[in-house]
Amino acid sequence: MSAPAITPVFVRLKLSLLRNGLRQSGGRKAAYITSAVFALLFAALQLIGLIALRGHAHAESVVVLAVAVLGLGWAVMPLFFPSGDETLDPTRLVMLPLRPRPLVRALLTASLVGIGPLFTLCLLVGSVVAVARGGAAFAVGVVAVALALLVCVALARAVAAANVRLLTSRKGRDLAVLSGLVIAIGAQIVNFGAQRLGASGLGELDPAAEVLQWVPPASAVGAVHAVSEGSYGIAVAQLALTAGALVALLALWSRHLTRLMTSPDGSTLPSAESAARERSSTGLGRLLPAGRTGTVMERSLRYVWRDPKTKAAWVTSLAIGLIVPVFNAWQGTGSVYFACFAAGMLGIQMYNQFGQDTSAFWMVAMTISSTRDAYVELRARAYALLLITLPYATLVTVLTTAMLGDWRRLPEALGLSFALLGAMLATGAWTSARFPYSIPQEGYKNVAPGQTGLAWISIFGGMVAAALLCAPVIALTIWLNVSADGDDWTWLLLPVSTVYGAALTAAGLKLAAPRTARRLPEILTAVSKG
Repeated sequence: MSAPAITPVFVRLKLSLLRNGLRQSGGRKAAYITSAVFALLFAALQLIGLIALRGHAHAESVVVLAVAVLGLGWAVMPLFFPSGDETLDPTRLVMLPLRPRPLVRALLTASLVGIGPLFTLCLLVGSVVAVARGGAAFAVGVVAVALALLVCVALARAVAAANVRLLTSRKGRDLAVLSGLVIAIGAQIVNFGAQRLGASGLGELDPAAEVLQWVPPASAVGAVHAVSEGSYGIAVAQLALTAGALVALLALWSRHLTRLMTSPDGSTLPSAESAARERSSTGLGRLLPAGRTGTVMERSLRYVWRDPKTKAAWVTSLAIGLIVPVFNAWQGTGSVYFACFAAGMLGIQMYNQFGQDTSAFWMVAMTISSTRDAYVELRARAYALLLITLPYATLVTVLTTAMLGDWRRLPEALGLSFALLGAMLATGAWTSARFPYSIPQEGYKNVAPGQTGLAWISIFGGMVAAALLCAPVIALTIWLNVSADGDDWTWLLLPVSTVYGAALTAAGLKLAAPRTARRLPEILTAVSKG
């Protein structure tokens, strides 16, 4: 008697997971439906746009690059969003009597259910229609769409299976913080590429497409174009390359599944040597001031390194703060004043200081019994932020100035950065005490339900106040630049702005300390929600 097929069971399991997930809460259902509508709308518009490319001289280059980027997205998706699909974790099936080959077949089929595969299918169909000419090309296009879709899904599964021990561990989930960095860099690259294409035309894509048409899954679309051109030998080679990649990915996936099903999980168990080394590591503490100031600074810096949400915020801010001025300077359209973006992005980290502690803030609250204690707590947190921000803002400003060659404006640009940083530290300390909110530790939300308004007031209200506080320095900078003899005195902007920023920080901490001491119960309640 043959064993029953497990593929239909896994498809029904995938549908049940989707359905039961939507039943958990109305908010989750609304978010899923909204994202599905937007994704499908974008897919439809993209399909129409690709079809409109039909007959264009550079249509092949556009669709080949689009499919190559799509394949890259499927490869990195499991690394950045490991909790996005529960079926990506095959260790949940380890106790079931399943063989690797039937399991691979069942999981591959179940993976075709969802918004992602449907979006991919629309893009692939549009790509084939854009380059296919003749009945033979469309016939090959049907095979090409199926192969490219299976390659994308198998690639995501193979990557997830190869890294599942890492992705399901507590330390491994920190890998998702890189998503902010990749999105920031990707947005700037797309912006830079769009500007280049707008100036030079789609012909700029041809060299890259010549290479990528031999890289699966883009090689499948390249085969359709080759048939349209009558190059049947090239088309066969490109289809064979895509099919070979699919076979290799399935074999790799099967191998990792076998290893996961038969080997013990020791990925989350640190060695005794590493644990002892971590316990004996006190180098950071020796470099910081003694007393409460050093203790708070060390705690804040450890949050930056260890807490996933805090690390994600810092990585994103560091990346965007560098990318915006540097990319604009690289394109020749920037200004040295864009370097202030680095100080602004890192200054945001001062906002909602107590919310970053979440429910652990009660231990901090127990040590604050006076305005002096609150002042030292806030001051130490500001010191920890300055330990990273001051050298970083200086480095970004000098780098931007060097790329533009405008060394005369370095003192004023650096002075403006320091003044802005001081203003944001001041307003951040005050809003942390006045508008605290909770940051959920699970999932990708940065604000607990019901506290979105507090977050908007805290961050954007504080940023507007910081901009107003910087008005005197901005006015002085403008006056010196338009004055006839101002160029001889612009160097004074660096010391004047630095002192002004330091005075703003000190004043902000002084104003925030008594409010923090008085509102400890309210702050503790606010940051412990969610």
